[in-house]
Amino acid sequence: MTQLVLARKYRPKVFSALVGQPHVVKAITNALQTQRLHHAYLFTGTRGVGKTTISRILAKSLNCEVGVTDQPCGVCEACVAIDAGRFPDYIELDAASNRGVDEIQQLLDQSVYRPVQGRFKVFMIDEVHMLSNHAFNAMLKTLEEPPEHLKFVLATTDPQKVPVTVLSRCLQFNLRPMAADTVFDHLQKVLADEGMSADDEALRILAQAARGSMRDALSLTDQAIAYCAQQLHAAGVRDMLGMVSQEPVLALFKALLQGQAAEMLDILTALRQQGVSALSILDEMVDLTHRMAVAQATGLAHDPSDPHPLAERLLALAAEWPADDLQLLYSLCLHARSENGLAPDEHAALSMALLRFLAFRPAEAEKKSPELAQTLPVIEVQAPALVEPEREASTGLASNPLPSGDAWFEQVEQLLNRQAIQALTRELALNCQWLGEDEQAWLLRTDKSALNTQANRERLQSALAELGHAVTLRIEVGPVTDTPALRLAAEQARRLEQAQSQVLSDPYVQRLMREFGAQIVPGSIQPPRKDLCSTKDNSPAS
Repeated sequence: MTQLVLARKYRPKVFSALVGQPHVVKAITNALQTQRLHHAYLFTGTRGVGKTTISRILAKSLNCEVGVTDQPCGVCEACVAIDAGRFPDYIELDAASNRGVDEIQQLLDQSVYRPVQGRFKVFMIDEVHMLSNHAFNAMLKTLEEPPEHLKFVLATTDPQKVPVTVLSRCLQFNLRPMAADTVFDHLQKVLADEGMSADDEALRILAQAARGSMRDALSLTDQAIAYCAQQLHAAGVRDMLGMVSQEPVLALFKALLQGQAAEMLDILTALRQQGVSALSILDEMVDLTHRMAVAQATGLAHDPSDPHPLAERLLALAAEWPADDLQLLYSLCLHARSENGLAPDEHAALSMALLRFLAFRPAEAEKKSPELAQTLPVIEVQAPALVEPEREASTGLASNPLPSGDAWFEQVEQLLNRQAIQALTRELALNCQWLGEDEQAWLLRTDKSALNTQANRERLQSALAELGHAVTLRIEVGPVTDTPALRLAAEQARRLEQAQSQVLSDPYVQRLMREFGAQIVPGSIQPPRKDLCSTKDNSPAS
């Protein structure tokens, strides 16, 4: 006997059983109660969030033998036939495989005839964005002024591809991806009805893996039941999904905190040999990093609505990590995830991302890791003596005081405009914050410890000396708030905002957006860029 899959067995048959979309349910039930019915509905949202389900419930509400109602009986001939997919007045068309004008015309030809059995004809077109332009044009007139007995229900996962002429004729509802805790609660009820046991962590993993889709969650649960022999447990679910367990990931966090690159690489090698994907490791690191950051901000071991089995250990680990280190690691893991497909080897890309973190981590982590701090001492380098021969017995050149960060910014700009210095030395100058001066020494600070090398400091001092600043540089490693690089980034952001405002306020652009649904391609607007190496703008706004 064939077992009915959970996604079909537990498909909601009434609005009250629908989970995760209260805003849609409320609007439609109110419309049904007050008899204020629209002739065309458009449901948008990712897969498995309830678009087709709502369409079928709406068809039952319109054709139930008890009358138009927001609570169809589910037992009358019309309700049973719609659930079984054999109601003659409810037609579902898959536009992915029936996208031509001929298929749409055949459907529209039926619209002139009154319902055979029910009160309304309901045409449901799934993945409507797949229709051809000719098919859209063919249905526009009927969509705008359908017969009184006809209702259109359109569904799509990509509303951006639906012509605005169609959107303007429909009442649109956006179905949201379901929260993990909503999926978790529903899975608990489903398995309780099925009489099966499952630990909470296993269900939480399935809820996260579904990524907002209830249908995917139920399909994965079906797979997990078969894999785990009807005893769902976290280890089995992780194995089924190819996910990494959290113990080695916590070991990775400790190795990164202590700056132990060799141990970190050994852990990654062991996980690779176990067949764990790099993306799985990155996903787990992103999740745990987020939880640790929340713990730092709130002091709570876990979100009460989303408990975690290792909450206490995460809270203890979060107390050891500097907040800026945690933010840097989160950002690098996200970038590594997006760049993973570009690398010839996904595990090499992962290890490179974590090595990058060790190379650019802020100074607070070094304070907590003495062995790393010892490798990055603050070294004073004496400036080369650039004195004229006849004045060799006198002082040399006097240093020009720099009383503020503004003057240091101007000095760096002058330096980079006049000197063809090595790239890493240039980056050191851009990422140094002015602290002050002490006699003949300039006090600077950088958060880029990898740039603060002996060779870079010597080259920077030589370049400054050639400008008349024969001084000693003392560069410490620590957090910065005002560097030439930060000022340049802020200026570039200001220029970008100005360029975007200029483009969006253009009457011609506004007309294209209003009349043709045109959209600005993200990233296509580029402001005039001013580099520190040039006082001229080198690119026009586009």
